[in-house]
Amino acid sequence: MASTYTANSGIEKIGAGEQAGAWGTTTNNNLDILDRAINGVGAITLSGTTHTLTTSDGTLSEGGNKVLVLGGSPSGTNTITISPNDQDKMYFVHNNSGQTATFTQGSGANVSVPTGSKALIFADGAGSGAAVTDLLDGLAFGGTKVTSTATELNLMDGGTSAGTTAVAAGDGIVTNDGGTMRQTTAATFSTYFNQNLVEAKNALSVSGTVTVTPSGATSVYQPLTVSSGSQTVRVAVTNLVAGQYVIIDKTTTTNSMTIDWTNDGAVTSSGISLGSSAELGIGIFNGSGFSFTETVKF
Repeated sequence: MASTYTANSGIEKIGAGEQAGAWGTTTNNNLDILDRAINGVGAITLSGTTHTLTTSDGTLSEGGNKVLVLGGSPSGTNTITISPNDQDKMYFVHNNSGQTATFTQGSGANVSVPTGSKALIFADGAGSGAAVTDLLDGLAFGGTKVTSTATELNLMDGGTSAGTTAVAAGDGIVTNDGGTMRQTTAATFSTYFNQNLVEAKNALSVSGTVTVTPSGATSVYQPLTVSSGSQTVRVAVTNLVAGQYVIIDKTTTTNSMTIDWTNDGAVTSSGISLGSSAELGIGIFNGSGFSFTETVKF
């Protein structure tokens, strides 16, 4: 009885009573085929636009490798035909060829692997209608399918490509919530930023020199009254960052006040004076001091 071969790797099954005195050679060859099928890495040299990846019965062949490292100098997208079309195959692919490699086995679906990319593909061995599937397409974690495109993943990985797409209230923004990544609407962020844009302090009655200190990195609105005479309000830069501002709102129409724009208690600007009218004093912080101060009388 003549030898037969396994369906997918072409391993020789010696017929009963065959190969007397030579079965060891065949067995060793079979072990080499198995070794290649389990962990073999094959360098596949591509040229032109087509290549046939063949697995031959009883022979060490390039189609028998588990890992395919594509190289060579193809002239364009290279179509790699997995042969024969009735063998099930699973390959790890690393495409270093400089061109896209498209794997096909029959008239069914194909898989294209861009140059510089890696893939895990499965050929179903269905004969003339055989299809090749990208096993990482539809990857799921915890039952949730990953649907990100390569562009989206690149952006999350620090990509610098930026467009001019308008932001709408319902758009999602990804944020780190105590170590858990969540998606929150732009409207929710807008509400948060608006609520925290300005620290509105409780009204203050000034009698003698007082200091207004921001409690966080935020602009400050401080309403106050001057109880008598002429008093001094100092504004500390503590916690402020460039571009933030401080509004001192003198709400009384009596007495007067001087605002000293300060830096941790050291006066850096003699400030501005607010007279007996209700008046606002506005200062814009430049990172080290207040580069712009103004008053608004009403």
